[in-house]
Amino acid sequence: MFLAEASACTRCTLATTRQRVVIGSGPHDARVAVVGEAPGRHEDEGGEPFIGRSGQLLLRLIEEELSLSRSALYITNVVKCRPPENKTPTRAQLTACQPWWEEQFATLTAPLVLTVGATSSSALLGEKIQMSEVHGVARAWRGRTLIPTYHPAAALRGGPAMVEVLRSDIRAAVSYL
Repeated sequence: MFLAEASACTRCTLATTRQRVVIGSGPHDARVAVVGEAPGRHEDEGGEPFIGRSGQLLLRLIEEELSLSRSALYITNVVKCRPPENKTPTRAQLTACQPWWEEQFATLTAPLVLTVGATSSSALLGEKIQMSEVHGVARAWRGRTLIPTYHPAAALRGGPAMVEVLRSDIRAAVSYL
């Protein structure tokens, strides 16, 4: 029921510009849930989260640091449709999608949640955060451990030093698995 309803969602203006709703992928009993901001062009075309260049970097780092492949992760976004020009989702778009990710988390058992980017971290935590102040620091969230980190797109733009920050934040998750 959830998949059919979400796939036909018209709760916000993104319904008029998307190719498809990108719900999420992975096993519901995954040990780690990865939560991003919104689908990009590749995700909108392919129907899965984090399949573009940023996702490839993120998944490579997770595999290297946590020894978990994509198939062992549950991967989703707080906004299920691609914002035009990959803009940051608006408050209205985030609010429209909140029931979808809330329903997803009601069915997931992952004890560890890795949020990538300020938008997803702020949405789940329910507060505006500054990534420079909270990245890599574990927080209790709904009976789980949540670790915010930078979005891999920021690491791609920031070069090797930023990739190492992302890697370090992911490595911090090892003790919570």
